[in-house]
Amino acid sequence: MLWPAAAKAVMKTGPDREIVSVYPYRSACPSSVWRSLITDAIDNLTFAGYTNYFLWLEQPNLAAALRRKARTGAAVRFLLGDPESDVTLRRESVERTALTVSTRIRITLEHLHQLGAIEGLEARYSAHEGHISLSVFRFDDQMLVTPHLSNLVGHDSPMLHLRRLQDDGMFDRFAQHVETLWDAGRPVPAAPPHAGAQDPR
Repeated sequence: MLWPAAAKAVMKTGPDREIVSVYPYRSACPSSVWRSLITDAIDNLTFAGYTNYFLWLEQPNLAAALRRKARTGAAVRFLLGDPESDVTLRRESVERTALTVSTRIRITLEHLHQLGAIEGLEARYSAHEGHISLSVFRFDDQMLVTPHLSNLVGHDSPMLHLRRLQDDGMFDRFAQHVETLWDAGRPVPAAPPHAGAQDPR
């Protein structure tokens, strides 16, 4: 009652005030937004996409940026799907793309392996089926969230850009989702399988 409808339309006052931007497709988000979030993050960079494959294509010299962040004290975390899990195989049968889910994961594993052992950088396999339907990328108090639609690949699914402004808001809900997956995950082996390796099954 304190705010006229016109003022509410201009100034967000509810839970949706944490929404910075909405993109109908992840690919519609400018790469400069990703670069700015990565560059400005100080304490926490968490990449909880199921494959995280696109990052290495769209962000020039990402490895160097991540290495700098980790060496200056940031926690850099990658949460990935297991390329040999049943969840991954089922998703491949849904997407039916030439560049399979397991191959995309293995490409990320190769990039991480090339980074070497760096204090502050850690990767885990997710053990929960809920991971494959929701990608969350956190950069301190901002994050990009992609809910995956039906049989669409990540870049064709919508994305939200959030900024934390309240307790138990949208940001915190998605952050807790990631922490639950992370806590239940298992460390990625030091030597990942080759990107072109075939599943023996």
